[in-house]
Amino acid sequence: MEFLLSAFGDIFQPLSLLFLFLGVAVGVTVGAIPGLSGAMVIALTLPLTYFMQSTHALTLLVSMYVGSTAGGLISATLMRMPGTPAAMMTVLDGFPMAQRGEAGRALGFGITASFVGGIISWLFLAILSPPLAELAVRFGPYEKFSMVLVALVLIAAVSRGSMVVGLLSGFLGVMVSMVGDDPSSGITRLTGGVFDLSAGFRMLPVILGVLVLSQVIDDILNLGAKVERVRTTIRGMFMSVADFRRQAWNLIRSSLIGTWIGILPGIGGTTAAIASYTTAKTISKTPEKFGTGTEDGIVAAETANNAAVNGALVPLITLGIPGSVIDVILLGAMILHNLTPGPLLFSQNPEIAYGVIAAALVANVIMFVMMILATPFFAKLMYVKRGYLLPAIIVFCVIGAFATGNRMFDVWVMIGFGIVGFLMTKARIPLGPFIIGYILAPIAERELRSGLMVYDGSFWPLLTRPVSAVLIALAIVTLLLPWLRGWIGALRRRSAP
Repeated sequence: MEFLLSAFGDIFQPLSLLFLFLGVAVGVTVGAIPGLSGAMVIALTLPLTYFMQSTHALTLLVSMYVGSTAGGLISATLMRMPGTPAAMMTVLDGFPMAQRGEAGRALGFGITASFVGGIISWLFLAILSPPLAELAVRFGPYEKFSMVLVALVLIAAVSRGSMVVGLLSGFLGVMVSMVGDDPSSGITRLTGGVFDLSAGFRMLPVILGVLVLSQVIDDILNLGAKVERVRTTIRGMFMSVADFRRQAWNLIRSSLIGTWIGILPGIGGTTAAIASYTTAKTISKTPEKFGTGTEDGIVAAETANNAAVNGALVPLITLGIPGSVIDVILLGAMILHNLTPGPLLFSQNPEIAYGVIAAALVANVIMFVMMILATPFFAKLMYVKRGYLLPAIIVFCVIGAFATGNRMFDVWVMIGFGIVGFLMTKARIPLGPFIIGYILAPIAERELRSGLMVYDGSFWPLLTRPVSAVLIALAIVTLLLPWLRGWIGALRRRSAP
């Protein structure tokens, strides 16, 4: 509690508040513009944080995370085009309400639901993180390796489409991370004799290429796409006491669903919104209203996808496992600032861990006030043509990639991975497992090597140590679950008369 109160004291310093307001404003703006995303702007901002204090850098990035997730509901409601993937379910009821002339009411319900989801999930972040980190700090190298293995399998399991495709994407990310000098022996591997690859593929060019430049390429090819728009009005934006009373259970239930799904590694706000919306529709007395413009659908979707933000921060700061693609970038930011992600963060850099927790709460409050007051202004940004934005984004990508090592080779790496990311998207191969595999594979390799040195080259402790054995079993069950379901389904069909 002492560290948390101290973190709040630091957050309310003028410079920290400036970064919070700036991050939320940029995040909401980017989230409101279709074609841009929170992952894109956070990846672009990452190079700018090199010379910032670690606390300020993570405060800025976390506030962008919060703002971009909430900002997606603006274009989803007014243009039938989600500004972020997490707002895809908001389209189903937000746009029909806007067409009926209730745009202000739809936006008001979405903004309030986003705020409530963020606050409830923050309570879990503040309560669960310290004891979970204290428990995890007792883990040995094999337990940490098993934990990363579970994260990799879970990420593939929940990827859109086939698990095999998700595993393939993750494996490609692992292979990319293996290029360069072996961290244990120092032997150069998988470089093909290219000297510039001796240091491997640097993190920032890979992230900028796969997450940002690939989206830019897709946007360039779809510049002429037309979207349906409606006018904005702030009439009826504030929820009444009766509205709160009617939506109370929906808000609590959706917050819990979003928080839990956010904690699970690699799932993210999109899945949380889908699960919460589906649950609300299933138990509703009037399910036929969903998809025609009902407040229940907006509240369920927006509460859950924003609750998933703080939920995803729990495994990030306590275990060093990213809960979403944006959390991968935050993990990369910690590494770039010479921090140790995971349980040691609370013991070695408590001001960083508790600073992230404090920033998440204050950013939610700022997001709520800012969106209530400035939504009409943010709505006008949707009419900015992407053709004016894309050249600036490309310039920032080139500057960011070049700045990592002051060499043009990294720019070519970024362009190459931009093309790879674009082709993967067109082939419906998820990018999340690729990036997370690329980030987590070196951690898994390091812990496995450490375990082999501690236990004289024996793999048996992976199965004999209780925590490691449970995690390995969980990974195997998760991996085999789709086939087990198919096998059980086939048996049922055969036994059916």
